[in-house]
Amino acid sequence: MSSENRFAGEQEGRVAIVTGGSSGIGRGAANELAKQGACVVVHGLTIDEATLVVQEIRIAGGTAIATAGPIDDPQTAIAAVALAIAEYGQLDVLVTSAGIQRYGTAVDTPIEVWDEVFNVNVKGVFLACQAALPEIRKSKAGAIAIIASVQASATQANVAAYTSSKGALLSLARAIAVDEGPRGVRVNSISPGTIDTPMLRNTARLLSDGSPAGMQALVDDWGSAHALERTGTIQELGSVISFVTSPRASFMTGDDIHVDGGLLARLAAAAPKGDK
Repeated sequence: MSSENRFAGEQEGRVAIVTGGSSGIGRGAANELAKQGACVVVHGLTIDEATLVVQEIRIAGGTAIATAGPIDDPQTAIAAVALAIAEYGQLDVLVTSAGIQRYGTAVDTPIEVWDEVFNVNVKGVFLACQAALPEIRKSKAGAIAIIASVQASATQANVAAYTSSKGALLSLARAIAVDEGPRGVRVNSISPGTIDTPMLRNTARLLSDGSPAGMQALVDDWGSAHALERTGTIQELGSVISFVTSPRASFMTGDDIHVDGGLLARLAAAAPKGDK
């Protein structure tokens, strides 16, 4: 086990793999896990993307190493687990954050797009869990966090494949939690609301005039739907992910944790004002 990590925190002495760790929520998780003391294997689609986050972690004093590959290829997850064991000697935590967004209804979504979404968003998670679990079972406090979405519970229009894939993740997380509970492994899904990520910014670019001001206005409008009247940050998600996968959350498993700024708590219809 490496002694390089100078942080002390809730993940001290633990080893984590973060799929999709090179961007967005995964990047926030990788940075926070390292800040809290974990040695982190950062997965990205390309090694250059993953290496940028590894450098970010190392500059801050943490310990990390990069791995890459398409998450729907079984060899990608197998290689990430092998790297964790070779470099750090153990595996305690898996965070599955790799995902894609596509648009379309049940009528106009091409079959190949449906398959693409499910291959990355669901099959990729399954493959990561399948590869990691034999090692996580050896941990005294193994944990998995599967990043889903509030769109697993409620949905926008025109996202049939995406919202279906996120709903499948809630069921997968529960199934693995029940199967692995007797072995001491905890598994939870996390359902973020609107988080300011490159994926969100790309959607804003597509749906606005493409200017920085137009994109920001749309992001702000999406944020206003939340009770906190803003979008969330990857750092806020990272903090929740670190807690849920740490020994401090030792009796949490099979749950879906909403980190949504009150989005699902708030009705769209406004109540009457005054005494009427």
